[in-house]
Amino acid sequence: MKLYSWNVNGLRALVKKGFEDIFSALDADMLCLQETKLSDGQLDMEFEGYTSYWNYALKKGYSGTAVYSRLTPLKVTRGIGRAEHDTEGRVLTLEYPTFYLITVYTPNSQTELARLDYRMKWEDAFLQYVTELDRTKPVIICGDLNVAHTEIDLRNPKTNSRSAGFTDEERNCLTRLLCSGFTDTYRYLHPDTTDAYTWWSYRMKAREKNVGWRIDYFLISNRLLPQLLSADIHADITGSDHCPVSITLADNPS
Repeated sequence: MKLYSWNVNGLRALVKKGFEDIFSALDADMLCLQETKLSDGQLDMEFEGYTSYWNYALKKGYSGTAVYSRLTPLKVTRGIGRAEHDTEGRVLTLEYPTFYLITVYTPNSQTELARLDYRMKWEDAFLQYVTELDRTKPVIICGDLNVAHTEIDLRNPKTNSRSAGFTDEERNCLTRLLCSGFTDTYRYLHPDTTDAYTWWSYRMKAREKNVGWRIDYFLISNRLLPQLLSADIHADITGSDHCPVSITLADNPS
């Protein structure tokens, strides 16, 4: 089973940059999207053999998540069941017989860490949500987590120690999530790989120079590790300031 995740930074804009051709080339069983920036009815794009599921933000042109899947879920849940966190379309969960799939767009702490306090409350709520699901069946979490976990995950760690996405607070939240029974699939299979990034600023030719951050992830319940076959970053795919990431699992995760 091939799963992809991509922060598209505006799906309507990406459609004009070849999204349909990219979608076809990926041949994914599931493609999870973040930052779709859509409202209901703004884009009608379906693909043969797939069903799409959406979680829209109340604010127009903001946030949002989606999944295109070849597999029909038992249940679709939008949000995490907490009203204070469920207006921005950040979490979409598909339940299958033997696992949950969650696509997530974690809040950015913003310039001067203006939203860091909110981010910490959101992290607590999200951790509670996914660990409760994990007690029932294995969980696959993918998306833009808006944090580079360790120094190897960004080009300039020393000068970014108090930048949004690399504060101790944010990094500790990801550590806590991983210690709750999850594994960062890319680091599990590529523990020492450097210069492997998933996001680049549009400024200063950052992508051309590969001055980036790895902030897009696939995390899986530890008991799925025997079925993990690959985890990859697709930096050659353009159209967004993020690139897709993917994993391949043995069929029928359990």
